[in-house]
Amino acid sequence: MKWCRVLTETGPRFGIVGKESIEIVEGTPFEGYSRASQHIALGVAKLLPPVLPGTFYAIGSNYRGHVLKMAEARGQKPVFYERPRVGYRANSALIGHDDDIVKPPNASDEFQYEAELVAVIGKRASNVSPEEASDCIFGWTIGNDVSERIWQQSDPTNIRAKNADTFKPMGPWIAQDVDVSSMRTRVSLNKMLVHDFATGDMLFDAPTVISEISRYNTLSPGDVVWLGTDDRPRNLKPGDVLEIEISGIGLLRSRVVAG
Repeated sequence: MKWCRVLTETGPRFGIVGKESIEIVEGTPFEGYSRASQHIALGVAKLLPPVLPGTFYAIGSNYRGHVLKMAEARGQKPVFYERPRVGYRANSALIGHDDDIVKPPNASDEFQYEAELVAVIGKRASNVSPEEASDCIFGWTIGNDVSERIWQQSDPTNIRAKNADTFKPMGPWIAQDVDVSSMRTRVSLNKMLVHDFATGDMLFDAPTVISEISRYNTLSPGDVVWLGTDDRPRNLKPGDVLEIEISGIGLLRSRVVAG
């Protein structure tokens, strides 16, 4: 099953995604729902971020290739962490599928994307094992962790570098019952394929990350955990169109505009 949030005449609502339409529901997939006998054609639906998380977690340095290539670009030795390196992101930065990423006027040329698999939490998780953490995952979506690299060098909290408005596209929906180990992530910039990697080839998989977080922070239904990216991202500029496709989930598309 695939779940989305969609804009309706009465405001944002959750819906079940079909081949050609979205079936609107009353309630939420986390707290219970009933079918509302209302459908919106998929081709005209305004998709929103598929969930507004209570807490928005993100892990960095979680793919070997990304660690190696980013260290090389900085002229530094690569650092591989012994435990998941978890941080936070801001809900105010979230945008949905086909929304615009706004590049601030004072941002440098090193304005980049990060194509990420996102785990959506479906059950309360407190001090759980990795095996227990697997049962707490409701489904999966796609995230783009937009980053301003020059700001990031002097911004220890990432308040500007990763959390500015529109810096967090997420969507298009949440997919359930998919096999992460068989997924591939493909990134296209202006219709040119620039990255193609095995989504599940992480240093720390989702259950391990969720277990680690839960040792100190309780995760709740609707929380999200972004799981990092591979390779070295390219720079984005106004006019660019970025498409992130993860097999089994779908495609998240964003345009870059000048702020």
